[in-house]
Amino acid sequence: MKNFTISIRSITAAALIGAAAIGLAGGIANAADTAPGIHGNPDDATSFWVQQSLDDCSLMATADVVGQLTGNQPSEEEIVALAGATPSAHHDGPVYTPPPADNPDGGNGTDSQDLPILLSHYGIRAVYTDDDVAAQIDVPTGMPALIDALDDGRKVIAGVNAETIWDEEGDRTNADHDLVVTGVDTEAGIVHLNDSGTEDGADEQVPLDVFEAAWKTSGHDMVITLDVA
Repeated sequence: MKNFTISIRSITAAALIGAAAIGLAGGIANAADTAPGIHGNPDDATSFWVQQSLDDCSLMATADVVGQLTGNQPSEEEIVALAGATPSAHHDGPVYTPPPADNPDGGNGTDSQDLPILLSHYGIRAVYTDDDVAAQIDVPTGMPALIDALDDGRKVIAGVNAETIWDEEGDRTNADHDLVVTGVDTEAGIVHLNDSGTEDGADEQVPLDVFEAAWKTSGHDMVITLDVA
């Protein structure tokens, strides 16, 4: 998602049917309370972290999730080639345009709503949701929904503001980065991440309030896998 602002909020019928078919719709975040402790398996996920070398955080998050669920993680070159050959469902052209050799940050970014298409190539069903469409499709978002997804063994890719996550100067009002949420420690108030955008992004840990501030810039967008580990 780096340097790409999501402007389209449509959801494909296939994603909705897939979510409803396994009972995900309406099935997340129904608990009134969240138990204290770690939700998810950040230690197990750490080995699937790979630092990006291009402007392709969304694709690297997708590859990370594929590795976690299948044990066969595509390389950066492989996932970039796939995205470059796959038509986007939400804008003209492919899901991702690789950058020119002389400008590694010159890609076109990736719409998070296209990530379920890429995941389906690896036999993984997934659905996109955010604040704008959650009620419409009955797939909630927000921290309780994210925690419930992790408790169910699902994988989550979230859109955030990188400057907030990394505590860097810059525009903190726009979502510009995708990463994998691998765990939430509700007792310690820590969110665990696999973040391809930084050299120490394996099990990157940020305070829950910092993550929330970064996540809300995307309207709490997340891609939730319907298949579990």
